[in-house]
Amino acid sequence: MDCGSGAGARPGMTSKLGSLSRFPIPDSLFPIPPMKASDIKRGNVIEHDGIVYQVRDIERSAPTARGGNVTFRFTLYSIPGGRKLDLSLRADDDLREMELVRRAANFSYMDGEAFVFMDAEDYTQYTLDPGTVGEAAGYIVEGVEGYYVQLIDDAPVALLIPSSVSLTVVDTAPELKGASATKRTKPAKLDTGIEIQVPEYIRTGEKVWVNTGTGEFSGRA
Repeated sequence: MDCGSGAGARPGMTSKLGSLSRFPIPDSLFPIPPMKASDIKRGNVIEHDGIVYQVRDIERSAPTARGGNVTFRFTLYSIPGGRKLDLSLRADDDLREMELVRRAANFSYMDGEAFVFMDAEDYTQYTLDPGTVGEAAGYIVEGVEGYYVQLIDDAPVALLIPSSVSLTVVDTAPELKGASATKRTKPAKLDTGIEIQVPEYIRTGEKVWVNTGTGEFSGRA
């Protein structure tokens, strides 16, 4: 049995973060006046040093001395790439907010190493390269709803995936007699090329639910 990353593995699955590249930001993307750091909220999409980020968390620090400035520590993740950045700013520092559009889309086909999705409403096709998709490549299957392509100025920059997907086991050790009574696990290779741990009673050919946030088995499908 070979549960490694052999033939059938999708591109972009060897790195959780994918490749980080600067997204070209034309001046036309700045119709929104700069925001003060104190006005930024979780979920906002901002530009910093030529890279687009989404704000995941914010910590506020009160001044330790009289006359000191309130500071904000932002936890940011790049779009695309998902690279984490911790950024500390004073309350009056400026940040540029970006307009991020989210469109429901369905996976259509592979174009070389790129993933092509079709807009669920107007059938626009979005082509996402492996660096943009990153580790999500292992959870992309046809006929599944819940994918969202994120766009900046009509260009796809990131992909949101469902919280769980149903995948088929293509290679795992044979079922052991009485295994359903144990909690032991074994490696299993799935049809998208990823490998997870499954209970010993799971057999080749079965469909299983996989939690896309943790990459863990979450039940028979």
